[in-house]
Amino acid sequence: MVPIVIVAGFVLFFFFMGVRVLNEYERGVIFRLGRISDSKMPGFRWIIPFIDRMVKVSLRTVVMDVPPQDVITKDNVSVKVNAVVYFRVMDERKAILEVENFLYATSQLSQTTLRSVLGESELDELLSHREKINMKLAAILDQHTDPWGIKVSNVEVKHVDLPQDMVRAMARQAEAERERRAKVIAAQGEFQAAANLNEASGVLSQNPMALQLRYLQTLVEVASENSSTIVFPLPMDLLKPLLTKD
Repeated sequence: MVPIVIVAGFVLFFFFMGVRVLNEYERGVIFRLGRISDSKMPGFRWIIPFIDRMVKVSLRTVVMDVPPQDVITKDNVSVKVNAVVYFRVMDERKAILEVENFLYATSQLSQTTLRSVLGESELDELLSHREKINMKLAAILDQHTDPWGIKVSNVEVKHVDLPQDMVRAMARQAEAERERRAKVIAAQGEFQAAANLNEASGVLSQNPMALQLRYLQTLVEVASENSSTIVFPLPMDLLKPLLTKD
């Protein structure tokens, strides 16, 4: 009786030693005596204890922060840039066999690629064409991580830390640009006003009486707005009918 209990206990212990449970987002890579044998799907799984070894791999998208990197741009400006990388494992076997630690390897590759790509870009391009740089970073990382069974879906440059002297220079440049636009707009307004006056003078010159009526209308407007006494010279054209009258 006792030997049967011992054997039953050993069998139960042996059975529970091989029990594994995989979540829906996980896959299990089985190594049997050091050689890869199978990949397990989610759910209840059993492996041979002491012979099989299961390595769990998550297939969820990983959001990895790239630490701030010191970068010298193509136009010799020193900036500090950080980014975030979105990737996921597409082939669990490659992620285990082709690289020792795919998370660490992807992080290091992201840092070196970020420095390399931004070093080939000018500061204006980095600030105004960030989407283009993000796509270029994602394409390069995806190409290098594909042999590891990893798909890089997106890379986003989060923050660009500029030196203080560069920030002040850009502020002065922006202020000068605003002043230039204001002067251009004012000059365009003056040009349009002069063109309108030129057109109006051409119309009035065709009819002298219209000019005299405009003169009188101006006198009426000024008199209604101010209480002071204003002396205007009287055009001689208005007196001609009286002087020439018999």
